[in-house]
Amino acid sequence: MKLPHIKGFDQDALHKYFKNTGLLMFGRVGSMAIKMVVTITLANYLLPEKNGILNTSMAYVFLFASIAGLGLDSFIVKELHQHPKNRDQILGTSFLLKVMAGLFCIPVIFIAWKFFPLSGIPYYFILILSFTGLFQSLTVVDSYFQSEVQSKYIMQVQITGNVISAAVKLLLIHLSAPLLYFVYAAVFDILLLSLGYWLVYQRKGRNIFNWGYNTQLAKKLLSFSWPLIISGLMVSIYMRIDAIMLKELLPNGASAAGAYATVVMFSEALNFVPGVIVTSLFPAILNARRDDPARYQKRLQNLFDLMVWLSLAFAVFITLASPIIYKLFKPEYVSAAPVLAVHVWGSLFVFLGVASSQFLIAEGYNKLTFVRTSVGAVVNIILNFMLIPSMGMMGTAIATVIAYFTATFLILFIPKTRKQGIMMLKSVFLVSLFQRIFKKA
Repeated sequence: MKLPHIKGFDQDALHKYFKNTGLLMFGRVGSMAIKMVVTITLANYLLPEKNGILNTSMAYVFLFASIAGLGLDSFIVKELHQHPKNRDQILGTSFLLKVMAGLFCIPVIFIAWKFFPLSGIPYYFILILSFTGLFQSLTVVDSYFQSEVQSKYIMQVQITGNVISAAVKLLLIHLSAPLLYFVYAAVFDILLLSLGYWLVYQRKGRNIFNWGYNTQLAKKLLSFSWPLIISGLMVSIYMRIDAIMLKELLPNGASAAGAYATVVMFSEALNFVPGVIVTSLFPAILNARRDDPARYQKRLQNLFDLMVWLSLAFAVFITLASPIIYKLFKPEYVSAAPVLAVHVWGSLFVFLGVASSQFLIAEGYNKLTFVRTSVGAVVNIILNFMLIPSMGMMGTAIATVIAYFTATFLILFIPKTRKQGIMMLKSVFLVSLFQRIFKKA
């Protein structure tokens, strides 16, 4: 379909970005469907207590995942987009930085465990899972394909990896495997994904052995990304601290954490969507910022509107469907249905937060990402302490939604980003929709 001529509009670019977004979305939806089937089957097999132990262990290690990732992914895409001839230097430098960070995480997690151990969970579960940071180093290849707007290769890796991972977990369930085997399976998932990225990169005629390390580039990447490293840690805290606090603050903590893990799975089922859309459109947004400021602002507003519409539709659907969803689980999980109906409304602010984070990166406001997520993490922890003892899982859900809202709209109180915050508010209150309706009338 050919669209009417608009000044500055590139029909071929639209097709390219739309195709890239569609492929990424297809890959993630396929992966999500597979994961949900396996997760439901696994939750019913383990029952809430063991499911809580597994998911709390993973949440504990996830708190440190941002250190291993170094917050580099968006900057790798940006560097590759601006300096494509330096591909091997950029990828090699980023890879080595991630390897060193992954190795660094292993003793850091050990030290953290010495001071803040989790009751009822053996350390060797945590030790095994702590290698995930090291194994995810090859995800820099993902950034390369994003910069080339060639997401079909990412899709191939994700779907293939998830099919193999699902088969392994279902086989373990069939064999009545103990909990330890599922801990190993979680690490295997990351290793399998990294191996897939490496194979598809080699198949494209590239060679990771051509990668090189550049000290100056490493300093440049770290100077840009360090706020995102801390920000990522804060994101990890306020997205994963819930399960840990539930387990530690309630008498039946492991069972509550296990049931809550199913809430998070459904509530965050589409949280990959804003990332996919923004990842694919980020190069186009950067181009608009460089070439046409007015078009840049319009694209941002359209992006925020899209995020709100998608998240609202999802939140309403899950809220209405939550009692039906929990018929898929054993009766031990039924108390989680009303919690899901509340927790899912946090997706509205997650969607907007992901979109606005790219704006902050494009404008060079990287430190603000750290500030907003730090405030969100603090709010979440305080509210969890206040609400969990009296409200249990529901208190955690309420704390999460308020924390997401606080982190996303904190930029309203910062002069240089207030305009963007107002744009997001316009999207939340459907101002653009009403403007179109009254304009037609």
